[in-house]
Amino acid sequence: MTNVNTLIKGANVLGIELNKDEIDSFILYKELLKEWNQKINITSITDDEEIDIKHFIDSITPLSTDLFAEDVRMIDIGTGGGFPGIPLKIINRDMEVVLLDSLKKRITFLEDIIDKLALEKIFPIHGRAEELGRDKNHREKYDIAISRAVASLNTLSEYCLPFVKVGGFFISMKGPDVDEELKEAEKSIKILGGNLNDVKVVNLPLSDITHSLIIIEKIKGTPTKYPRGGGKPKKKPL
Repeated sequence: MTNVNTLIKGANVLGIELNKDEIDSFILYKELLKEWNQKINITSITDDEEIDIKHFIDSITPLSTDLFAEDVRMIDIGTGGGFPGIPLKIINRDMEVVLLDSLKKRITFLEDIIDKLALEKIFPIHGRAEELGRDKNHREKYDIAISRAVASLNTLSEYCLPFVKVGGFFISMKGPDVDEELKEAEKSIKILGGNLNDVKVVNLPLSDITHSLIIIEKIKGTPTKYPRGGGKPKKKPL
């Protein structure tokens, strides 16, 4: 039972009261994550309590912003094992979620999770952000683009901001030291139609970990030439 307590306690610290269905969903998610992780590499975090803190609780910290109305449409870019998209969906069932990842094996894993957790209005998509960001079905169609992916903010901004509709937000989930990255990304954020709205520092409950939520508002449309293809956002950030 201790593991469930970690999850419940951590969520409580964030002001979130988990109900029985949500707790059961997280328990099943964790079992499947560990099971699949023996077949394909999804996460290096395999300890029960660490999964609760570093994956589940960390993933729901964005709910401490007031951006998650019930009917928002969100895309999670570079979702990996479904973080933060699936934990956010478990708690906010009404929101529509797209999980984007470039690895087909991970998409198969995510389809299994969605099926076993009986989640609706959540769609795993196999693809690359720089291609999907040009697709008219996805470009500037989301209230929120979120990413916990490991890349510099100027690169992530080019991958994520094209998905966000004007008036929506890009949330980049980062470590504690973001000042340098913010400085380097200033130009790219502006070019892509964004404006830094807030940096929320989050102390991860039941740990000594500090994270930052960088919240960028989309104030005007992204110029059509972005995102650039051929890995340019990474190789030659704006």
